[in-house]
Amino acid sequence: MSQSLVTASLPLPSVVGSLDAYISAVHRIPVLSVEEEQALSRDFLEEANLASAKKLVMSHLRFVVHVARGYSGYGLQLADLIQEGNIGLMKAVKRFDPDQGVRLVSFAVHWIRAEMHEFILKNWRIVKVATTKAQRKLFFNLRKSKKRLGWMNATEVRTVAQDLGVPEATVREMESRLSGRDIGFEAPADADDDAKPAPAAFLIDDSADPYENVSDADYADNQMQNLTDALAHLDERSRHIVQRRWLDDDKATLQDLADEYGVSAERIRQVEANAMKKMRGLFAA
Repeated sequence: MSQSLVTASLPLPSVVGSLDAYISAVHRIPVLSVEEEQALSRDFLEEANLASAKKLVMSHLRFVVHVARGYSGYGLQLADLIQEGNIGLMKAVKRFDPDQGVRLVSFAVHWIRAEMHEFILKNWRIVKVATTKAQRKLFFNLRKSKKRLGWMNATEVRTVAQDLGVPEATVREMESRLSGRDIGFEAPADADDDAKPAPAAFLIDDSADPYENVSDADYADNQMQNLTDALAHLDERSRHIVQRRWLDDDKATLQDLADEYGVSAERIRQVEANAMKKMRGLFAA
């Protein structure tokens, strides 16, 4: 089933002008009987009739709204949650098998919640707070598992971990993540003097230190001068080999230089080793 074809047929909030109008519209759509649902499902499954798929989707839009309202505590727009749930509903209609003996609403709830969960995890915070399976389970269950406000004690952590089948350390970590909040990296332009410093204020920029810049430049110049002096103490062939092997952008191999000088690669290696030994002695002096 093409999601674009079905989506274009849905009375989404942007079409009717407001979320309240959308919810009112979907609640006016008749609920299908078991016989109607079975007939439409078979028609879509066997004949790929998109009109039947549309009727199945439209009749269950009110259920998506019901599920979306259960996630209103995460600070996201209800309209966005409904849109994501509608996508899950369409996926469920595409995969629904009427011969399994269950109603579409029972089958679709998994797909609807899955799409909403993914949307919430991606948009609840700037930094994703749940990546593993255990963390995702805790994200959607920890708040309702807590018996009181404030941090959980050891007994509560142990109880939640046992109920959800996750390690106690994971419960502690997720509680800490859920208790945090997003902070702008840089302070806003209109921040007052009493506001807490933004994270950017705690970073050290070594490149902005004039003393460090001058010191690094002097060190680099000194090293380059030492290298130039050491090369000057080598004979022409040794200097050329070191230059080609280590200093040129397009570095030569031992065999390249062996072919150039008409000697073996082992001989080039020996000359290079002697030159490097001599240069190290000059550096140490």
